[in-house]
Amino acid sequence: MSQFETVSACIRCDKEDIAKVVLMPGDPLRAKFIAENFLEGPTLFNDVRNMLGYTGSYKGKRVSVMGSGMGIPSMCLYAHELYTQLGVDAIIRVGSTGGLADGVHARDVVIAMSAATNSSIAELYDSPVKLAPTADFEMLRGAVTSAEELGVGYKVGQVVSSDVFYNPRPDAARRYRDLGLLCVEMETAGLYIEAQASRKKAISILTVSDTFFTGESLSAEEREQSFTDMMRVSLETAWRTI
Repeated sequence: MSQFETVSACIRCDKEDIAKVVLMPGDPLRAKFIAENFLEGPTLFNDVRNMLGYTGSYKGKRVSVMGSGMGIPSMCLYAHELYTQLGVDAIIRVGSTGGLADGVHARDVVIAMSAATNSSIAELYDSPVKLAPTADFEMLRGAVTSAEELGVGYKVGQVVSSDVFYNPRPDAARRYRDLGLLCVEMETAGLYIEAQASRKKAISILTVSDTFFTGESLSAEEREQSFTDMMRVSLETAWRTI
């Protein structure tokens, strides 16, 4: 393509190059893996800053997948451009998470109903109330139905999106657990706020790769299988959303 419809800072393509529903793992190489292993006829639509994005088909419907990078600022940047400049209607975060709550184990799929956060991003919006980053209900229901039909174990509840990977507060994980938060990751709250502000849809579907209090941790082989379950649930959810 020699000319593009958008003036996006970080995504260089035309609107028709991207499907209405986009899966967004943090790692662009995971986006490449999903495209090459689950989509038919995937075509690269973005490689700016190596944030790879592909569009293909899944069970006869167009689906895109693109990396989001790590953290709320990166997620919000790409989600904003997809929603407001490229006509995307729904985004599904696909990522790993650390388990917090009792009963949450490595390999579990967590569907984030809402996301608490220590980020100050919500303060940037001119709101008379504190925003409560929440999933789209229809996508939430679709994710639960997809997991059940695929026979994939799952948990549904509130997660926490942290602005830091190495938290300087040694009691943070315990305090999150005591509040009933299922797991901790770094992007969901930003995606949900961006979806709300853009009047669009979002859901976050996560795989527990390790746990804070039981010492569970997946091997490389186990992670591949567990992430595959999460990807299948996410693709089925995308298919139901379109």
